Amino acid sequence: MPSNTEITASQLMRLVGLPGVPTIIDVRTQQDVDADPRLLPASLRRDALGVTAWAHDFADQAVVVVCQRGLKLSQAVTAWLLHEGIRAETLEGGFEAWRDAGGPLVSAKALPPRDGAGRTIWVTRARPKVDRIACPWLIRRFVDPDAVFLFVAASEVAAVAERFGATPFDIDGVFWSHRGERCTFDTMIEEFGLSCAPLDRLAIIVRAADTARLDLAPQAAGFLAASLGLSRMFRDDLEQLEAGMLLYDAFYRWCRDATEETHNWPSGPKPA
Repeated sequence: MPSNTEITASQLMRLVGLPGVPTIIDVRTQQDVDADPRLLPASLRRDALGVTAWAHDFADQAVVVVCQRGLKLSQAVTAWLLHEGIRAETLEGGFEAWRDAGGPLVSAKALPPRDGAGRTIWVTRARPKVDRIACPWLIRRFVDPDAVFLFVAASEVAAVAERFGATPFDIDGVFWSHRGERCTFDTMIEEFGLSCAPLDRLAIIVRAADTARLDLAPQAAGFLAASLGLSRMFRDDLEQLEAGMLLYDAFYRWCRDATEETHNWPSGPKPA
């Protein structure tokens, strides 16, 4: 049973991918990371011994600290964060417990370079509809919560990517794009190593809506309608992205928790 400053892998799994997930701080040694460079979803790497210098960055946040086995490094960092008034917990059993429980892990080698502020920068075509909202949602929820997204004219994506060190996506001729009948959202799930039942289910809906194959999933038509409606509601692509995050949060929760639930009007007794 975890202490009052610990969270179990199963408890944290219920929070990952949701907007209220705690900030996950990975303080594993470099030797441990080299042995298995995968990362917990949306986690941030920090040096455990430098906690006094970076602790203030997480003021007013809920934090989960992860080391290899949930022992001295993460417990010491958690204790220091608590001393600083930060709501912090240690992941019980650490990275090994998460891995052994089958928790999702992000392939670090797939991560694009980060800027001076530690953020990944992405660029794509303006006026998003489906895939160009789905991909930012996946990145923000599972890869890099601080990721920056630039929406520009299609003709300028390559030049902006080169000039500003951004990673282009969902455009012809780049790595992060459609592959055959699969859309960019599928590509990101595969390359980041994030395949799991809820995301795979959501990917079918996204693919169906994005590629006009609504027969792939009964939810696709309504999903497409909502996506197109959002694109008409907002002139600002970033405002549309923020609104779209809630749509994807809702569909992800349905894919994870509610596929078997039905809803109907309760029928009363039949008239005599």
